[in-house]
Amino acid sequence: MQENICSTDKNNKRQIIAVHDAMDVLNGKWKISIISSVCYFNKRRFSDILSDVEGISNKMLSKELKDLEINKLIKRTVLPTQPVTVFYQLTEYGKTLQTIIDNLADWGIKHRRVITEKQ
Repeated sequence: MQENICSTDKNNKRQIIAVHDAMDVLNGKWKISIISSVCYFNKRRFSDILSDVEGISNKMLSKELKDLEINKLIKRTVLPTQPVTVFYQLTEYGKTLQTIIDNLADWGIKHRRVITEKQ
């Protein structure tokens, strides 16, 4: 019986570490919102994301997009148009976050209802 508890404890610890690892990549005030903007609209220009993510500055958006690129979640594409067109989209790996984004959105809608109900 003791062996099962240890194995469960090890599995729980591994799960906690995995959540910590995920939060290291997705941490901060903006990353999830940026990912959801790109996720729901497929391809987004910088100015589109800037208007979707209320309150973020140009400098912060630029930094966060670079971080998301480094973590292989977002791909930046530059088109040789005049003027140059740049758009962002989720990588195949980034698309694995779709279910998480959908679940967060569903939870957020329900949570807003719960906290705005008259007590």
